[in-house]
Amino acid sequence: MDLPLQGLPVCHLKEWTSGRLFGPSAHRQFSSGGAYPNIPLSSPLPGVPKPVFATVDGQEKFETKVTRLDNGLQVASQNKFGQFCTVGILINSGSRYEAKYFSGIAHFLEKLAFSSTARFDNKDEILLTLEKHGGICDCQTSRDTTMYAVSADSKGLDTVVGLLAEVTLHPRLTDEEIEMTRMAVQFELEDLNMRPDPEPLLTEMIHEAAYRGNTVGLHRFCPSENIAKIDREVLHSYLRNYYTPDRMVLAGVGIEHEHLVECAEKYLLRAQPAWGSAGAVEVDRSVAQYTGGIVKVLERDMSNVSLGPTPIPELTHIMVGLESCSFLEEDFIPFAVLNMMMGGGGSFSAGGPGKGMFSRLYLNVLNRHHWMYNATSYHHSYEDTGLLCIHASADPRQVREMVEIITKEFILMGGAVDAVELERAKTQLMSMLMMNLESRPVIFEDVGRQVLATRSRKLPHELCTLICNVKPEDVRRVASKMLRGKPAVAALGDLTNLPTYEHIQAALASRDGRLPRTYRLFR
Repeated sequence: MDLPLQGLPVCHLKEWTSGRLFGPSAHRQFSSGGAYPNIPLSSPLPGVPKPVFATVDGQEKFETKVTRLDNGLQVASQNKFGQFCTVGILINSGSRYEAKYFSGIAHFLEKLAFSSTARFDNKDEILLTLEKHGGICDCQTSRDTTMYAVSADSKGLDTVVGLLAEVTLHPRLTDEEIEMTRMAVQFELEDLNMRPDPEPLLTEMIHEAAYRGNTVGLHRFCPSENIAKIDREVLHSYLRNYYTPDRMVLAGVGIEHEHLVECAEKYLLRAQPAWGSAGAVEVDRSVAQYTGGIVKVLERDMSNVSLGPTPIPELTHIMVGLESCSFLEEDFIPFAVLNMMMGGGGSFSAGGPGKGMFSRLYLNVLNRHHWMYNATSYHHSYEDTGLLCIHASADPRQVREMVEIITKEFILMGGAVDAVELERAKTQLMSMLMMNLESRPVIFEDVGRQVLATRSRKLPHELCTLICNVKPEDVRRVASKMLRGKPAVAALGDLTNLPTYEHIQAALASRDGRLPRTYRLFR
């Protein structure tokens, strides 16, 4: 059968298809045609209701509210849209307060958290109670803060606060629980020494070197010799001094402030703790004393740790740090920007936007020295001090060269600051801040820690304004001030080629960061 299109010229074909597909008139009337009034896009359309647009003023919708109860306990809350809330108790308690006790008490208390109490016979009862409200619980200790937290349905707030009061003030601390905790702590210490990632161990070592024998330099993990010494009596002695209402904040996110205050008054205002109501008598109010120094741990045997046929490479890890400032000082923000500007990471990082591939430790170190496995900047900040560190790792034969590269980077911190890299670091810091504060548990921790330290909270838009105001001269000023101090050094692995502490100190005091030359008569 012949098709009706066969034999037609192309021009007739176009006319035929237009007529068949679109009818007699194949022309579309566009908005610019005569059939429509010519209204510019900047003018409202006639007959259409006036739109109401959302406004962004950089402010949070809900403010942080703080109330102080008669017994000294502070209640802080930040409302947030959603069905669930995060509530917890933060306490001024941690390893820095253990100078008069056996080191490791805070580590023990972290493992003992959410165990049996006066109301709950065991941990299972606590978990079942939380399960009714879709809740989970956690306890974390740091050098200066202990945090008990619960995330659950907002309707169960009364139950959650009552449970937190029980766990914090009425733990039973039975012999069986303490014995189980001893086993858990022993296992964690063994795991720490076998872990391929040395960062937790190096962080412990650099604090020990920087603040020798005081405050944040005390052991965060329980030393093995103290495991058997910590018992119920020792724990009660510590709790009596540091678990007092004036050292606590009940913080909540995703709940009404008035409701949280009511629950606090019901469960925490007149509560009698299990260790008695006698007031604290031996509270350690020591201010951190930066000493500088070096801590070494010789080579670890990692031959049996690898999960595959290829053994983990034997690396030497070095961390060099200098004193920065506390998070209460104005220089804290420039130091945070400087830390972001240094950046860094592992040599096998996947990269991509936001990974810091244009930070100094990537551009100047990892991209230029293929033999370096890691170069990362860290900033630890506390109520009365701070520590800016660089961690690097490489083959043991290149330790001296690696240390010199680190000291040169420290010296360059006090030099010229490029406007582009500064803006990139500030943008990345603000981005990281805002991204982290999308998470409800992170907001909870931010509210709790700030109120615990300052009795108020700086909102994100205030912090972003402070970050935006950092100038190149601010970064140079804080870096130059930092470089005048003594270094703290942590070294882990084969240290045959490690320069002496005096040589590292001399390099950081020089103009170019070079280590003093060493001469050998025999090679």
